[in-house]
Amino acid sequence: MFSLTYLPSLPEKIKMSLRKQTPSDFLKQIIGRPVVVKLNSGVDYRGVLACLDGYMNIALEQTEEYVNGQLKNKYGDAFIRGNNVLYISTQKRRM
Repeated sequence: MFSLTYLPSLPEKIKMSLRKQTPSDFLKQIIGRPVVVKLNSGVDYRGVLACLDGYMNIALEQTEEYVNGQLKNKYGDAFIRGNNVLYISTQKRRM
């Protein structure tokens, strides 16, 4: 095993990707970024992650609801109860 302290010539971004990251670290990093929240029902919500808590309750801004890949609704703010969440993923920024 090697230590990151012995890799002074690597750019900081690469060093960061070599470190182990917990799910909690990931979630803290994506607050304020566009995300996709997939529910157990198969419905996707896409929007900007405003906040979340330890129960995975989620607040999204500029939210769009997709059913079977098709846009069904747009909401300003949306609150999703954590027990319905299958996963959270980052998405590319909207233009």
